[in-house]
Amino acid sequence: MSISSEYPVSADQIDRALVALGAEPLFDPEMRPEGPQDEDRRRLLGALLAKVELEITAATRLGSDEDEGEVLLGWIEEAGPDSGMTNNVLVNRLHRTGVQLLGLDEDETFPGQSAASMAIVVSADTFGAHLRPHGDVEGVRSALGRAEVSVIEVQQSMHNLRVAIGDAEEEEE
Repeated sequence: MSISSEYPVSADQIDRALVALGAEPLFDPEMRPEGPQDEDRRRLLGALLAKVELEITAATRLGSDEDEGEVLLGWIEEAGPDSGMTNNVLVNRLHRTGVQLLGLDEDETFPGQSAASMAIVVSADTFGAHLRPHGDVEGVRSALGRAEVSVIEVQQSMHNLRVAIGDAEEEEE
C-alpha cells in the first residue's frame, strides 16, 4: 500500500523547513558537520509532522468545528479529496495515533488507554484491508488478522477497566 511521492523532498529540505519553523536542530552540527543524510529523512519527517501538528493545535480552539474545518479544507486542497495518497495518509495517521496513545515510553498502560489505542489500530487495519489492491488476498488476510488481534485486545482492556471500577470480576487464568 506504499505510494511514492511525485516530488520527494530531501533530508536537507526537511531540515531547512524545520529551521524555518523555529524547531531546534535534530542533529548537533559539531557531531554531524555534514548535516542530515538520506537515512535521516523519516526521522526528520516525523519531527516536521510533530512541529506542524503542534502549530495546528495551538491555532485551533478546542472543540471548534470552524477551526477544524479550516484545517481540513487546507489539507484537502493540498492532498486531494479522493486520491490513493489521501487514504494512505489516513491509515498511517491512524496507526501513529494508536501507537502514540498506547504510550510506549510509559511503564504502565492503563486499561482505558489501551482499549482506545487498540480500537484505533482496529480502524487502521480494517481500512488498510479495504484499500488493498484487488486480488491481494494475502495482504487483506494479514491486515484483517492484525485487526482481529486488536479487537481481542480492546475487549480484554475494556474488561480490565470494568474490573478496575468494580463492575466486573477478574477472570481466572
